[in-house]
Amino acid sequence: MDKFGKSQSVKRIEDLRFLTGSGRYVDDITPAGALHTFVLRSPVAHAEVTELNVSDARTADGVHLVLTAQDLIEGGLSKGMRASLVKNLDGSEGADPRRPLLAEARVRFVGEPIAVIVADTMEHAKDASELIVFDFEELETHVKPVVGGPEIHPEAPQNIAFDWGTGEKDATEAAFADAVHHVTLELDDNRVIVNSMEPRGCYAEMTDGRLHVSVNGQGVWGTKTDLADILDMDEADIRVTNPDVGGGFGMKAMNYAETFLVAFAARALGRPVRWMSERTEAMLSDNAGRDLIHVAELAFDADHRITGYRINTVANMGAYNSQYAQPIQTMLFSRVLMGVYDVQSAWMRTVGVYTNTTQVDAYRGAGRPEAIYALERAMDTAARQLGVDPWDLRAKNFIKPNQFPYKTVTDETYDVGDFDRLLGRAAVEADRDGFAARRAASAAKGKLRGLGLCYYIESILGDPSEGAEIVFLEDGTVEIYVGTQSNGQGHETVYAQFLSDQTGIPADRIVVIQGDSDRIKQGGGTGGSRSVTVQNNATLATVTVMVEAFGAFLSETEDNAEVTFDDERFRVEGSNTATTMLEAAQMARDAGRDDLLKHAARATLEARSYPNGAHVAEVEIDPETGQTRLDRYTVVDDFGNLINPMLAAGQVHGGVVQGVGQALQEHVAYDAEGQLLTATFMDYSMPRAEDVPMIKFHSEPVPSTNNIMGMKGCGEAGTVGSMAATANAVQDALWDRGITHVDMPLTPLRVWEMLQEAPVAAE
Repeated sequence: MDKFGKSQSVKRIEDLRFLTGSGRYVDDITPAGALHTFVLRSPVAHAEVTELNVSDARTADGVHLVLTAQDLIEGGLSKGMRASLVKNLDGSEGADPRRPLLAEARVRFVGEPIAVIVADTMEHAKDASELIVFDFEELETHVKPVVGGPEIHPEAPQNIAFDWGTGEKDATEAAFADAVHHVTLELDDNRVIVNSMEPRGCYAEMTDGRLHVSVNGQGVWGTKTDLADILDMDEADIRVTNPDVGGGFGMKAMNYAETFLVAFAARALGRPVRWMSERTEAMLSDNAGRDLIHVAELAFDADHRITGYRINTVANMGAYNSQYAQPIQTMLFSRVLMGVYDVQSAWMRTVGVYTNTTQVDAYRGAGRPEAIYALERAMDTAARQLGVDPWDLRAKNFIKPNQFPYKTVTDETYDVGDFDRLLGRAAVEADRDGFAARRAASAAKGKLRGLGLCYYIESILGDPSEGAEIVFLEDGTVEIYVGTQSNGQGHETVYAQFLSDQTGIPADRIVVIQGDSDRIKQGGGTGGSRSVTVQNNATLATVTVMVEAFGAFLSETEDNAEVTFDDERFRVEGSNTATTMLEAAQMARDAGRDDLLKHAARATLEARSYPNGAHVAEVEIDPETGQTRLDRYTVVDDFGNLINPMLAAGQVHGGVVQGVGQALQEHVAYDAEGQLLTATFMDYSMPRAEDVPMIKFHSEPVPSTNNIMGMKGCGEAGTVGSMAATANAVQDALWDRGITHVDMPLTPLRVWEMLQEAPVAAE
């Protein structure tokens, strides 16, 4: 690392323990003797509870505690789970129906928690659950995301959670009235299940009169605050930790009922209590992603310049508000409403509706993939209807470099960008000129080939402030305390690499400390592609404080000579003395200056950054089977300056596969009664290595001006661009068959059925 300087592809240091089975995940570190928890869940989507009798379960072998909603209320847990709300168009607040930890009088989705059994073993707990008498009177269900239907909450007439809008409505209406061309596209953004490699889990214990909750989440501070609120405890009496986490993707960023129930049980029993989700249980109860229906419209003048854009969306909330769902499908969606196009006449309206399904919330990208998918599908459709090249149509409408900083119609200010440059490189890297020959070769084999483009932009989100603390230990190692939480992204590597680069401290002497509310008093957690940009900004601030402090100390030891630092060593003017940071720390320790062995600072980003880039997908379709094979995939991204290009590429690869998975195979299906039909991997298709080609990733940076490092974030960008690129490629392959509309997921059956009904027969 020291030899080659900045922006290196340093290998991940944490992988050694992960790949050798030495990771410390929540189910690995549960205290000895912890009791097991089983959650009894509703078997029906909508019903009035007529009887819930747990008497026999309470006396079953090995059972220590059985909880129902009534028990929680009697035990002081009367509060429901919180959610962030948005304002309706009329200024009123979105609906906020009570969401209890355990169902109260009515169940509203299959999988809703009804009762909790805590026992010596999971077998004891499951056996006891069979003794619970649960009777109910089924109610009519409302499963599809449409306004109206059987009422789920009295607080939400017509099942409307919110009715929200933003943009320039009058200007947009005028633009459409004057438009020469008007293109409309209706499309679905289908529901997906996150399916993190490690399912959700937690344990709780009482230690020295304090509650300790360990949960595999994306940050500890929100959980600590919510635990204190729901359990009516002082925050000082609660410690929350995140150990190693096997994937989060936004789904683990919010709190779930099980965390509070396990904590309540541990406090009530005075014994450690554990819970770990099973896979089907996760599919039933984890917050899902996406699930929107759009009507997107574009207005054009005679020269094919966009004069207006409007989009009307219905967003499925599930049975209740999840923690961030309302802002995600409104405010976060709106941040990139017009993408990379120079249009000031745009209007967005979103109606959230409740259904008798599992809640929907953040999934990799959280609002930005949804926005870009709708816009970029509409752009491709417009190009085909107008008879122009999809690449040229985009380029004609790009915001140009001399227009930055650029204020969008939704009041975002993009700092920098060079979209033409990236698009041009994408054409070269994807060998666009060679596509015609590849299409002809496919046709000779009886196959269809399509090329799809998506040009995306996204915004990093979350708390712009973060802190860092650097501590020098006696054994010569250095700890850096961070406020983010790795879910597998490689934070330990990139934070150590960055600190080493700024200070000259060898990376193998740096230990990253994260995920402990006792050791780190404040932090923003991980989400919204914020982690490396915001955390390294705080690290820089801390290094500045540290360099000044050590510099002053060394100056004192050198008769007040001027001392400088060059990212590797302190140097004394007029002397050959060159002192490393570790040597300076040891000198301070020897001098009794313990105050110099710990340094901390907080920093706040001035503004967000806006990663952007071009995704090019190429597919080949077998008309006989409908099987779509992703044959080539190219990404040219502007992430600004990269700290570790290999980690950035890994993030892009993972994000692309998640988007491709949704576009081609992943899909959540409910029947008319709200029963989940895709509750196992036998029914829910996940992408595998054989389903994707080697993804070509190229960096074309335009450094951000909104942070000193020139970074832009990369964690979610792959998903933001890949859904539309893949769907557009399939649309391109099928267009000449007269198939002018496709919807995700483009499964073999769906594609085959479209081809059977195609208005243009095969030649």
